[in-house]
Amino acid sequence: MYLIAVIPTQEGSSPTVGYNTAVKQTIFAVEDDADISRLVRHHLEGAGYAVRSFGSAAGVITEAERQAPALFLLDIMLPGGSGLELCRRIRQSTTLAMAPVIFLTAKTSEADRVTGLDLGADDYIPKPFSPRELVARVRAVLRRFERPLAPMIVKAGDIEIDSGGMTLIVREQLTQTTATEFRLLEYLARHPGRVFTRDQLLDAVWRDTHYVTPRSVDVYVRRIREKIEANPDEPLYLRTVRGAGYRFEVPKA
Repeated sequence: MYLIAVIPTQEGSSPTVGYNTAVKQTIFAVEDDADISRLVRHHLEGAGYAVRSFGSAAGVITEAERQAPALFLLDIMLPGGSGLELCRRIRQSTTLAMAPVIFLTAKTSEADRVTGLDLGADDYIPKPFSPRELVARVRAVLRRFERPLAPMIVKAGDIEIDSGGMTLIVREQLTQTTATEFRLLEYLARHPGRVFTRDQLLDAVWRDTHYVTPRSVDVYVRRIREKIEANPDEPLYLRTVRGAGYRFEVPKA
């Protein structure tokens, strides 16, 4: 017998994470090249965003914890610490962990992209870049964190997923996730037993962020397993279906 409970939250309740489009969303752009920094700022401000520019990693976390941005846009090669380390610190911060992160960098190999995704980045834009594409990708990542589905609580085994509050409880412990990790887990848990291909998950969770590849799904699945599975090498919840994709499975009582 399978035990799963899907509990709708109160009608009309609003999620705790979201963005008010009537207020300018602030983007922290961390880029040491002054010309690129000005270009990024010009186009993002022209698209309606507020931008705070930083020439190095120094002070970014302190300022973000004082007033959290809607999104971080990070170069990788920075004075005062790499963008990879900065991303790691963002994901370790209890106040900033859910904020989306995009890398904007000249380091464009597959290994570099996987490293960035492993650290919790949500997208990866190579230099040189089109300013129009930059704005489109920022919008796409921010749209990904809007809450289009009705808030509900999914209980499966010793996992509880609260989509309204965007919280994950694993074995009675609050467990930190990034917004993309949460959306992927939530989507699979809403459809227990159904097998999704990597492309289907990209369409459902990443939507119009086209630079993210099917390999990215594997990276995120591994990260989620490390957080929800007692033994990530022998997963009970997030199962691989060889040659097909992934499914969320509720352990038998």
